[in-house]
Amino acid sequence: MSIAPLNQLLDDLEDAGKLDDPLEVLAGFSNWATSTHRALYPHQEEAATEIFAGHHVIAATPTGSGKSMIALAGHLAALAKDQRSYYTAPIKALVSEKFFDLVELFGARNVGMITGDISLNAEAPIICCTAEILANQSLRDGAELDAGVVIMDEFHFYGDPDRGWAWQVPLLELPKVQFVLMSATLGNVDFFIRDLEERSGREVTLVDGASRPVPLEMEYSEDDSQYLLESLVKAGRWPIYLVHFAQNDAVKTAAGLASANLLDREKREKIAAHLKGVHFTKGFGQTLSRLLRLGVGVHHAGMLPRYRLLVEQLAQRGLLAVICGTDTLGVGINVPIRTVVFTSLVKFDGRRQRHLTAREFHQIAGRAGRAGFDTMGFVVVQAPPEVIEAKKLAAKGQKRKGTSSSNSQKPKVSWGRSTFERLVAAQPEALRSHFRIDHSLALNVLSGGRDSGEHLLWLARNNHDAPQEANPHLRRLGQVYSSLKQAEVVQHLPAEKAGSRGRLVLTHDLPEDFALNQPLSPFALAALDLLDPDSPDYALDLVSIVESVLEDPRQVLIAQQKAQRDQVYQKLRSEGVEYHQRQEILEETTWPQPLKELIAGAFKTFAHSNPWVYGSEPSPKSVVRYLVENALTFTQFISRFELARSEGVVLRYLTDAYRALGQIVPPEKRNDDFDQLLIWLGNTVKGVDSSLLDEWEALASGKRRESPAEDAQEEPAFGSGENQLPSANPFALRRQFRNVVWQRVEAIAFDSLPRLAACQDLHPDGSAWSDEERGALLDDYWERYDDLPLDQGARASSHAVIREGDQARELLSRYLPADSNLLDGRKVWALLQEVDDGSGLWEWRMLFALDIAETDESGRLQPYLVAYGDIT
Repeated sequence: MSIAPLNQLLDDLEDAGKLDDPLEVLAGFSNWATSTHRALYPHQEEAATEIFAGHHVIAATPTGSGKSMIALAGHLAALAKDQRSYYTAPIKALVSEKFFDLVELFGARNVGMITGDISLNAEAPIICCTAEILANQSLRDGAELDAGVVIMDEFHFYGDPDRGWAWQVPLLELPKVQFVLMSATLGNVDFFIRDLEERSGREVTLVDGASRPVPLEMEYSEDDSQYLLESLVKAGRWPIYLVHFAQNDAVKTAAGLASANLLDREKREKIAAHLKGVHFTKGFGQTLSRLLRLGVGVHHAGMLPRYRLLVEQLAQRGLLAVICGTDTLGVGINVPIRTVVFTSLVKFDGRRQRHLTAREFHQIAGRAGRAGFDTMGFVVVQAPPEVIEAKKLAAKGQKRKGTSSSNSQKPKVSWGRSTFERLVAAQPEALRSHFRIDHSLALNVLSGGRDSGEHLLWLARNNHDAPQEANPHLRRLGQVYSSLKQAEVVQHLPAEKAGSRGRLVLTHDLPEDFALNQPLSPFALAALDLLDPDSPDYALDLVSIVESVLEDPRQVLIAQQKAQRDQVYQKLRSEGVEYHQRQEILEETTWPQPLKELIAGAFKTFAHSNPWVYGSEPSPKSVVRYLVENALTFTQFISRFELARSEGVVLRYLTDAYRALGQIVPPEKRNDDFDQLLIWLGNTVKGVDSSLLDEWEALASGKRRESPAEDAQEEPAFGSGENQLPSANPFALRRQFRNVVWQRVEAIAFDSLPRLAACQDLHPDGSAWSDEERGALLDDYWERYDDLPLDQGARASSHAVIREGDQARELLSRYLPADSNLLDGRKVWALLQEVDDGSGLWEWRMLFALDIAETDESGRLQPYLVAYGDIT
């Protein structure tokens, strides 16, 4: 077994008695870099020299200038001094990529990874982690944290309004640590130099004199996309990345290039050969297949991972002329690019449309040009669509008439040549502090070994925010303290009992994972106790509890809400409901939210004693449950809700759900239905695209995945396969049973004999109900009550309880003769439908029976109406 090269270097230096000499270690590192054809650039050598001298280093060097070698110097310097080093990055993909790279260089025993999802070899001397992991460890352990060197990659995330606190906290909490801060777009760093020196007493070196290994040439263009791209390809300036700020725009642009002449026949044949045997799903998959064969790729987070990997593969082999993608390019994707084309200089940031910042512009533009491959990188910014259109018309001697479709979609904020010139000339904006105090921060400090009260006050006063007359952090700290004290999570000890941890202490231990990326997991586990294990829907209710604590797949929920509203609208309109009443009902119609009331009540109780969960409220939803109850495949789900451009979002959600269900639901809470459902879900994810699960399993095992996931055919819907009887999916059958019975409730609500007759109800002996009997049922209800609401609350499954087995037979036996066929031992379900009579008592009910064997034999669901009225 070969020894990792940098580990071997350290062993050789130790054998030679030179490991204690930083200059010898630096020389060994430099010689190794040269021997592997990665001789250090002057700025890399400067940074490495300062690192081995024990100084902080701020590496403000351009994209592609080799910051990874500077990071390696930091890890090597720490190991040589028998210290621990940390590497942090903003996204898990970068963390895992760095983890595998470092394993190859330092050996698996020396490298660990912590991301919130994965904790692998967490005691190793080199740790790769997300910024939040290091921040939380810093809050708990402070200066006592076992860390000698911290390398913070993509340090410009310090300025992120939501996550920037995680890049700041280690700088505040770790005065003994040597920091290496790296980014291509740092802006003015005078503050960080001054602050680091004052807090640590350690010298800070700014390395910012590096030139781009591949210079950039920038231009502004008023040519339309197809002409521009064909010109760039003819000039040899490809591969080209077209930057969009919305996924739909990227796909739309790509589709518009179907007639463009980008690649010659030979290259198209190579693409076709590479795609031979690749399985493309219907919808977007077929669109992508057609575009790839023309040399046009699409790349965004909404795609299936295997499609993104396929696009990256083709690009790496030099087979794609153009990739239409989103601004994720700024964080880094594994795609070689010679030219970056901005289709806009305006983006929607979640709150408003605005111009790109100088940092955003340069971060994306910096991806053009590949060191070792290109001598020049190119950046092109396109003019707004209306300017391009006006130029085309002017060339034809025409004027633009009225408002064109492109102009009607023009951003509220536009841009022009002056915007382009300003961004090109501008330096990245100075990074702003986004320090914040919340329950998580306070609890991390409280769980450490310091005087928590004093240290929290110190953090509120000694962060990077500019001094203010009224400190908002002190006010927020007071609010957090009050809620923790009210919940009896903390207490103030008398002065005589206070130890080294001060007077403010926790009253009980915290859940181990309260600060991880699923803060509601402890709540979900507690909420499982509220479910009835004897309920036929128990397995699905377990799923609903766990789904409520997963991150919302917004595209899916919006699509479900739209479908639900369309369905309700058509129904209300056909029933002649007035416009204003229709609008009120539609406003209240949302996506399916199973167990909404139960979850809300449980969370209120849980949050009272666990106040750190405030701000992370559960969100009931039905994605996994919907698939099961409706017996849908992945493709059918995508088609039903028109989510072809968000397949990746759906798959990632299902993958997260599969992992969360496996991790949160303990063995003692599971039953056979749940186990079968979990197996089916795992097979569905693997059948659609195993990339995400393969990646997770690879990380868990510490072994790099050598090749992309193989194409796999989609698994069938739950309960389908060789045995396609209705009862094979009891979840879907229960849902159908409830839906069929609900039709009777609607008929009663509209006092409609024809609608009730259309239900074709049977007596338990198999005879049909007569119109007289149906009329008597309607009279029985309306002579006693004045109203029958049909809102979502009335339709809740808690008011349509299904009983099975002995419980079903016991209930039915109260209303059936002893010799009834439905009581002869066959498999029968009983459904007791409660009707909202407007009084809140739900006293009027209907009892139905369903013969399962008969349903399987006929393939049709035909319930028997056993009784109605005052049924208990």
